[in-house]
Amino acid sequence: MAYRISDECISCGACAAECPNGAISEGDGKYEINADDCVDCGACAGVCPVGAPSQA
Repeated sequence: MAYRISDECISCGACAAECPNGAISEGDGKYEINADDCVDCGACAGVCPVGAPSQA
């Protein structure tokens, strides 16, 4: 199950920099995860200062 980013996102970009597959990009007001590219590694969740990424 792919990770997703909640509305708690502060658009800091830490998650995108940590994603090994480049599945995270800046969206409209928050970052978004492309579920097709996400491999459920949890790297994004480990670096997010507000805990926005979580498993969907």
